[in-house]
Formats: sequence, C-alpha cells, structure tokens
Amino acid sequence: MTSTIRILIADDQHLVRGALAALLSLEPDLEVVAQAGRGDEVAPLVAEHDVDVAMLDIEMPGMNGIDVAAALKDAGARSRVLIVTTFGRPGYLRRAMAAGAAGFVVKDTPAPELAEAVRRVARGERVIDPELALETLDFGESPLTEREAEVLLAAEDGRSVREIAQRLFLSTGTVRNHLSSVIGKTGAANRAEAVHIARDRGWLLE
Repeated sequence: MTSTIRILIADDQHLVRGALAALLSLEPDLEVVAQAGRGDEVAPLVAEHDVDVAMLDIEMPGMNGIDVAAALKDAGARSRVLIVTTFGRPGYLRRAMAAGAAGFVVKDTPAPELAEAVRRVARGERVIDPELALETLDFGESPLTEREAEVLLAAEDGRSVREIAQRLFLSTGTVRNHLSSVIGKTGAANRAEAVHIARDRGWLLE
C-alpha cells in the first residue's frame, strides 16, 4: 500500500458523497479516487482505481452495501470495506461483518474519527461503532427464518394475505402461519409493528 490511502465512496445521495469526499480530502494521507451512486458500480471502480478502502452505504440501488462487500470478498479484491451508514442497526452490523466488511460506523461520526477509521481499516484492523456493537450483543442474531423475513417484507406495504400469497407463490394458510410466527418472535401486537421492530433491528434487508 502506498503512503496515500486510496478511497472509493459509494452512496446514493449525491450531497452525502460530496460532503464525505470533501472532509476526507482535507487529510494529507487520504485521497478519494472514485465515487459511486449505485452498489453495482462499485466492483468495476474498485478494480479500475486500485482502491484501498471502499466506503459503502447500505441501502443503495442496484446492490446493497452488504451484498457489495460480499461480492468484493468473493472476487478476492484487495480493497477493504468500511460501511458508513445512517442505518446503525444491529442486524446490519452482524450481516456486514459476516459479508467481510472490516468496519461499520454511522454517518454522524465526527470527521477526525471517520478519517481514523479509514486509516485503521486500511492497516488491516477492524473498526466497529462501540454503542452499536453493544446493542448487537443485546439483540443477538435475527430469530426470523429466511422465508419469514421474505413474507414480512411482502407484508410491509399493507398487502393482504391473499396478495402476499400470490406474490410469493404460497398458500394463504402458509402466509398466515409465517406472519403469526413473526409476530410471536418479535413480540409485536400486529404485523405492522412486527415490520417496524424487524426493520429497526436490521433483520430486514432487500
């Protein structure tokens, strides 16, 4: 690695990308060499610009940041991933780490701390927001099965059981059973509350 750390910033909000790039470019040892507004733009840019650290948002069009991290890992990319997101949710942290991310911080991290997080990740260290790490330990892994999460996502927009069943090619009885299980596991009063709880804890991600 050269003395200057080469950074890619991927975020679907142009103003956020620009602000992060401006802040990091003030550091003499950091250089933003590429920016992306979609997750599926990241891998080609990482290869083209010989990126040391890819700073990824989670919720982006094309491909979410967690899937991008996994794709870079599977491709054997040298670049290390630092998730920088508004959505500091325990489930997201756990999934990001499993996908190969080296760091996870939230966007309101002060600029000097963010710059240091980039340096530490580039050195091969892991950097995790301490409050979020504790919260993740409290909540543990998602109790939802993959199918339950899929049904709950389909229910998020207020679809009827019949509509969910048709969308997922399931019987209405199966959908009801899954929704009942989800409500029980989340401790919610209804499916709308179950969606809110699962979202807040990072157990749902398209």
